[in-house]
Amino acid sequence: MTAFELVPHEEFPNAAIDSITVTASRGAGGRVDLEYCVRGAVSDVRWPDWKAVEPADRLWEHTCFELFVRSPGARGYAELNFTTSGQWAAYCFDHYRAGMRAIDDVLVGGGRTVGDREVRVRRTISLPDWADPSEWQVGLSAVIEMLDGSRSWWALAHPEGAPDFHNDICFAGRLEAPRPA
Repeated sequence: MTAFELVPHEEFPNAAIDSITVTASRGAGGRVDLEYCVRGAVSDVRWPDWKAVEPADRLWEHTCFELFVRSPGARGYAELNFTTSGQWAAYCFDHYRAGMRAIDDVLVGGGRTVGDREVRVRRTISLPDWADPSEWQVGLSAVIEMLDGSRSWWALAHPEGAPDFHNDICFAGRLEAPRPA
């Protein structure tokens, strides 16, 4: 299990949220286990209501958690979005924001825990096409929408200018290949 700390984009600060941490680990067959932990005044966040564990588009327009995956040196990558509603999305790209298409063979499961000062969102994702045994470069990110409609963007690293989780600089994390059994 690897732990990561997300940082807010400097142009979109969020005084209500103290921190967002992510723990991640890879398993066999392209499996990845994630847990996002948001700490702070979580009652001030607009959390999507539970719907169903099902695919949906445009999740990044509201509170959403994201995982970007690529092999070292590759131009192509996968993007996964998921919310507290149970909805999720999975896309792959040929290179930076180009050739976007849905990934059909994805399995997503998980849950959430809501406390007074903390929300935890857990997801187990199976990406069979990404089962490559090499190390993964990952981008972990979150969009947090407040009750007043303002949003903040959190990631491992941010490029200069507007928030852009697809930017190379955002692939700042590493997840090692699972060890053979």
